[in-house]
Amino acid sequence: MRIADCHITPVAIPDPPLLNAAGLHAPYALRLIIELVSDDGISGWGEIPGSETTRVALAQAAERIIGGDPWQLNAIFARIDKLAQPDERGATPWDNRAWVHVRSAIEVACYDLLGKAVGRPVVDLLGGAVRERVPFAAYLFYKRAGAGGEFGFERDPSATGWRAARAEAALDPAGIVAQAQAMCSHYGFRSIKLKGGVFPPDEEVAAMLALREAFGADIPLRLDPNAIWRVDTAIAVGKKLLGVLEYLEDPVRGQVNMAAVARELETPLATNMCTTSFADLPGSIQRASEAIILSDHHFWGGLRASLGLARVCRVFGRGLSMHSNSHLGISLAAMAHLAAATPNDLYDCDTHYPWQDGQDLLAKPLPFEDGSIMLPREPGLGIEVDRERLAQLHQNYLNCGLTERNDEIEMQKLKPGWEFQATRW
Repeated sequence: MRIADCHITPVAIPDPPLLNAAGLHAPYALRLIIELVSDDGISGWGEIPGSETTRVALAQAAERIIGGDPWQLNAIFARIDKLAQPDERGATPWDNRAWVHVRSAIEVACYDLLGKAVGRPVVDLLGGAVRERVPFAAYLFYKRAGAGGEFGFERDPSATGWRAARAEAALDPAGIVAQAQAMCSHYGFRSIKLKGGVFPPDEEVAAMLALREAFGADIPLRLDPNAIWRVDTAIAVGKKLLGVLEYLEDPVRGQVNMAAVARELETPLATNMCTTSFADLPGSIQRASEAIILSDHHFWGGLRASLGLARVCRVFGRGLSMHSNSHLGISLAAMAHLAAATPNDLYDCDTHYPWQDGQDLLAKPLPFEDGSIMLPREPGLGIEVDRERLAQLHQNYLNCGLTERNDEIEMQKLKPGWEFQATRW
């Protein structure tokens, strides 16, 4: 079997006006969909965050892998690495490294193709499943009123439950609790994360305390201010929330600052910002900058690399969870296969999927049951892409005019002169 063709499709999915440390989500989130086609007509699919920079890099890599054997992933990566340019994650909450995204897209598509070719699910190609159900956490945001995108989520005034909550404003503790109750009721999530870094820390402390009061001590809570606090602020907040949080994610920027906070708190620290590559791991271990790493196959270079990270975490006693970004069902399926194959004890994984629910490109979206995804057991990723829907989301991309994510620009439309600050409080 050889790779005969590669199709790259930029898409835009409606995204609500969600707030974060870097500003405000645009009406659309961008993704890149890759389809590898074998010489015997099998298709393998991958999905990564979208930007024009990444699309250009992915197109360059695609030219190099045509004719390659998808079983020979080391050879395929060697071809890609000859093209790769130095990447920097950047100061924003999201990861800007194009070439690790490219590796991830191609690897996942290859695994999907290979699984279909031999009639086995991707999890079996990764060594087999250690769990059949993958639990996820409710992912809450402060948000403005609105549903996102010209053809976005329902605007039916009679809507109830999660359909109504995902279009409503949530700017105070009561709004966050209402959002959590609607999301957890709809999906059955048994843990909750709030994206912070939006308001002064005491306001976000109040939201976490309100969530604890509403949900009780049996529902783990997490707070992620995206590294926007000073060290002293993080220590003060951590002490106020002692016994409330399962973990505090990226309260400050960089391993040195994270280690300083970790020494003063009993609450574990987690990261998706200060330790984000294998080159970062020696410093992480030396400094003890975090207790938990949030893996992400999009950002760690693929599925096999993420399993390598899991082994490092086992050796050095680090906990492991899984980061998420605004994604569709191809990524959700890949996340499920990876989590199912990871032998570590996992914290409930992150997912933005509730914010994109109803906008997927899968013929049969993966259902959540009691907050979990049942591992797909069909060959490959176990999904079928609806090509008509893919074309519609590509038209969204052409119509919306966005080519890069920039939450600062979106916030400036509401607050002229607003600027992202790497450290704000």
